[in-house]
Amino acid sequence: MSKRLEMLDGLIAKGATDPFVHYARAMELRSIGRSVEALTAFETVAETFPMYVPTYLIAAQVAESLGNASAARDLLERGIVVARNADDTKALGEMKALLATIED
Repeated sequence: MSKRLEMLDGLIAKGATDPFVHYARAMELRSIGRSVEALTAFETVAETFPMYVPTYLIAAQVAESLGNASAARDLLERGIVVARNADDTKALGEMKALLATIED
């Protein structure tokens, strides 16, 4: 286990409510090659902190890399709504662009 992952797990165990801490944990799982766990962690972030825009694009990328186009599309469709509501045009454009490339 990476030191960073240990630190993030510790913060979460202590009750961290900052969505970035949870998102960073999912990103760390992704970066150390634990993609299946990362996807689960991203999905948990999306459920727990549904307004945290960055989650959706990266989660969809992980889902797509795992061959799960359905999950990727679902994450992007939800993320597009969240980004639109947050007026985050950059994230909105990135998610729409990725959605257009996902095939069954």
